[in-house]
Amino acid sequence: MAGSKVQEPQGAQNATEPRLINEPGLPARVAAIAEPVIEGLGYRLVRVKVSNADGCTVQIMAERPDGTMAVEDCETVSRALSPVLDVADPVDRAYRLEISSPGLDRPLVRLGDFERYAGNVVKIETEIPINGRKRFRGLLVGTEGEAARLARDDAKEGEETNVLLPIADMNEARLVLTDELVTQALRREKAAKREAKAAKKLERQQRRHHAGHAGHAETRGD
Repeated sequence: MAGSKVQEPQGAQNATEPRLINEPGLPARVAAIAEPVIEGLGYRLVRVKVSNADGCTVQIMAERPDGTMAVEDCETVSRALSPVLDVADPVDRAYRLEISSPGLDRPLVRLGDFERYAGNVVKIETEIPINGRKRFRGLLVGTEGEAARLARDDAKEGEETNVLLPIADMNEARLVLTDELVTQALRREKAAKREAKAAKKLERQQRRHHAGHAGHAETRGD
């Protein structure tokens, strides 16, 4: 896999930061209904995709502001969103609703996504040709205004290797699954487990502390 200097995500992004890359057609109509519900729960909409899988599947990617999304989070969004979609009825046939996390090779849709995942390899497809082409791959260097700076690894002889691509002109941008990206995800997962373990330990200590105080108060009352 291609190598890159992986930069860890830098903190939580603004939950209301607008998406600069949006879906057309039916997915856009679903997104318009789903996004307020998802944001009301404290999550962020990443992408909506409608496919012919299992007859018809409406896949909605969502995440917490820090980029995480557990199975329990997906269930929470599904329970809240399903009845809203049933009432709005944006799809003209029976469909299966699927709520998922963005995954490791996630789409980048907000300016903050391009900032937090700088240092990773990405694939980008633009709506209109830029320097005579629509598809680009390379190291995401960072952002300049609302454009992404890319150091291309797919440039042919004579082509510009360092390009600036307006994010609003992109049809799709996503991370490329590399060894470094997997290592980064495993590191975050281990850190999250350590934090959860520490939180549970603290909770047990607090319960014992409160129980001790309660017992002491009862003894004094007697």
